[in-house]
Amino acid sequence: MNVVNSLNFQSIASSSIVAIALTLAFATAGESVEAAAKPRLILQITVDQLRGDLPQRYLDRLGKGGFRYLLEKGAVYANAHHRHANTETIVGHVTLATGADPSVHGMIGNVWLDRASGELTYNVEDARYPILGKGAGIDKKAEIDPTQRAARSDGRSPSAMLVSTFGDELTLNQGGKAKVFGISVKDRGAISMAGHTGKAFWFSKTAGGFVTSSFYYDEYPNWVNEWNARKPADKYAGKSWRLLHDQSAYLFGANDDRPYETALPGYGRTFPHPFGQPGDKYFTTLLTISPAGDELTLDFAKALIRNEGLGRDATPDYLAISFSSTDYVGHVFGPSSLESEDNILRLDRTLAELFRFIDAEVGLAKTLIVLSSDHGGAEAPGYLTELGFEAEYIEPKTFDKTGAIKRLKQRFGIGKELITTYFHPYLYLNRKVIAENGLDLAEVERAVAADLTRFDGIALAVSSSALGSGGLPDTPLIQSILRNYNPYRSGDVYVVFEPNHFINDFDGLTVAASHGSPWRYDTYVPIIFAGFGVSAQRITRLVHTVDIAPTLSIVVGAKPPSGSSGTLLGEIIRAN
Repeated sequence: MNVVNSLNFQSIASSSIVAIALTLAFATAGESVEAAAKPRLILQITVDQLRGDLPQRYLDRLGKGGFRYLLEKGAVYANAHHRHANTETIVGHVTLATGADPSVHGMIGNVWLDRASGELTYNVEDARYPILGKGAGIDKKAEIDPTQRAARSDGRSPSAMLVSTFGDELTLNQGGKAKVFGISVKDRGAISMAGHTGKAFWFSKTAGGFVTSSFYYDEYPNWVNEWNARKPADKYAGKSWRLLHDQSAYLFGANDDRPYETALPGYGRTFPHPFGQPGDKYFTTLLTISPAGDELTLDFAKALIRNEGLGRDATPDYLAISFSSTDYVGHVFGPSSLESEDNILRLDRTLAELFRFIDAEVGLAKTLIVLSSDHGGAEAPGYLTELGFEAEYIEPKTFDKTGAIKRLKQRFGIGKELITTYFHPYLYLNRKVIAENGLDLAEVERAVAADLTRFDGIALAVSSSALGSGGLPDTPLIQSILRNYNPYRSGDVYVVFEPNHFINDFDGLTVAASHGSPWRYDTYVPIIFAGFGVSAQRITRLVHTVDIAPTLSIVVGAKPPSGSSGTLLGEIIRAN
């Protein structure tokens, strides 16, 4: 297979050329792609906000069947990163699913401003396809996720994704016979991975069960109705999230009550964290800010695998599971907290149970597993400050009122608001008043960007006109921003905060920690393959999350996703 390694797929843009080249490579090696054995099941696990160092951090207390199985039996890419600048949930998930950069797949942020309507757009919202079932939509009064509250409709679909996913290519390759599913607590975590041709289910905090939209089904399968009828969330009624071990056994055992942690009403900052009762306003929300969210996801996944018959025949099936609790816990308590530590240890048990179930139902030897994350996560500024770092919060809402922007408005003769809003990571200008004053939008963008770059806490501000016209310095930071730039969805100015500078006010909710930057603490994620033909090894060269989808495509003999630009991971290709 040396000829496979000799091909530089990074520079090949056309998916068809990649497929032809690889077919020739296999033919040279004396075997055909079609004749090669294929896994019965591809299991893609995405752990939301799992920074690359976290699985190893608690290795001494991990069990045998979860993370340890992956780390000891799998191909561990120890230097894996997202290569785009905006490390948010939808951006990372779609990158993992498509092998494309956000500039190509179009999901440049959790939300963006629709220029035609002037409305804020939530990434997977689609009014044409309402959620099935009454009372299963979003209760904005009880929702703490600001991106969910931004949605104007309860309808959901993958229509905003501009290119195909690995799951889509598997469907096409297998003549529609492959079963393709995505599940998650978050709608965007399920829909992104299921792609355009798969089926997606996500947890409704309003209904307390897993739901889908009319894009996928006219009515729920019987097994889903039966699962929801059991009301699995209610088993947590009157219970609390308690520590798995004695508190003295934890690395952060002495850090249970930190002033910078978010004290949610009734949940508190210290163990145990009570969930309350099913009728309480935040009952299901609190379940997701704990290991219970992942446990519910596992239970639903097991029901799906069994009832949909995944991995039962020679046709490869695909299941993407996105575990979301690590992200919610990280935001509320920070990644270096007792809560995050206990959550990782409990997630380890959840993964071990998932792998045991897969082994019994399908066989791990017949299953190709890949685990990664949509993004990493920064340490809580309060924790950094305790250790002697300088860490500060930034309030973009104040930008328009600063002296520099006021002087800029005087220069252009603007008496109204120039900066209308900030939706991370983009600043949006008042295009109406710019047009009314006969000003050149590109000139105003560049002037605002130049002034913002002088602000304390801002490392770089780049106008969209500059990103679109070229001529910018060829630096890693600029390249990561360009990979996030889509002229139809990006805002007017891309803003990069200095390392350890954050926004902590999300529509009134103060969070302990955040993510969304191009800095290494946010781009660093695990990439681990295990199972079907994969040898235990540790690889330290730099790889990227865009490499996963085209690699999976080649393993099953499908063409790479339409927008993919990653490099094939030779260790996985050789193993299969």
